[in-house]
Amino acid sequence: MNKKYLFTIILLLALIFTSCLGQRKSAIVPIPDTEFFDFTLLVKMENITESKGGSGTRNLPLWLRTYINGGIEETEKIETYNGKYLFIGMSEGLNFTAMNKWAENFSPVRDTAIIAAGRIEKKLVASASLYPDNEYGDFFETIIKKAYSAVYTGAVKEDAFWIKIKVENETREIYVFFVLISIDKNVFHSVVQDMMAKSMPESSFTRNQRSAVNRLQQNFFEGF
Repeated sequence: MNKKYLFTIILLLALIFTSCLGQRKSAIVPIPDTEFFDFTLLVKMENITESKGGSGTRNLPLWLRTYINGGIEETEKIETYNGKYLFIGMSEGLNFTAMNKWAENFSPVRDTAIIAAGRIEKKLVASASLYPDNEYGDFFETIIKKAYSAVYTGAVKEDAFWIKIKVENETREIYVFFVLISIDKNVFHSVVQDMMAKSMPESSFTRNQRSAVNRLQQNFFEGF
């Protein structure tokens, strides 16, 4: 066998073996591409044909217009929501009645979990230099489970709105419903800090992983 190919095979096997070690100590496992966690809405203004406010885009609420054009970070800059985190639930499909019922029955305390947990997970990944379970040990899985099952006390349903859009490269149109949720930043901080505190004794770490978790706790809300 060609020595060049033999060396390549040995190297690949070594990498696979290293990544599977029980202690997950590998220093060569990269963080997932941040685009994997890009939850930016893909609706385009020019594809909106109708909305709760009438035809076209003339009567879209400011929060939704800002969200479509700039994402959640820009939406949180609106003065009305100063001091709050915003979370936007979304449902799309052809059945207007079913989705309208979803929006009407959306519980800000109960149903915010899946949206907030996704944002928490994105922050954990963005803060890690390796895959987060390599970076933080069992703490990563533990806190993500808590985030998805948490009750986000203090969450408020600010608004609900729907639009109808043309599906690109297709002739059909679909409805997209949005629910806007706000939580005071101090309240949300308390919820997350409590999850972190409870996750610590339930997790096992290496020394480096514990240091990484300590840094995470200190800096978690920077750029959140």
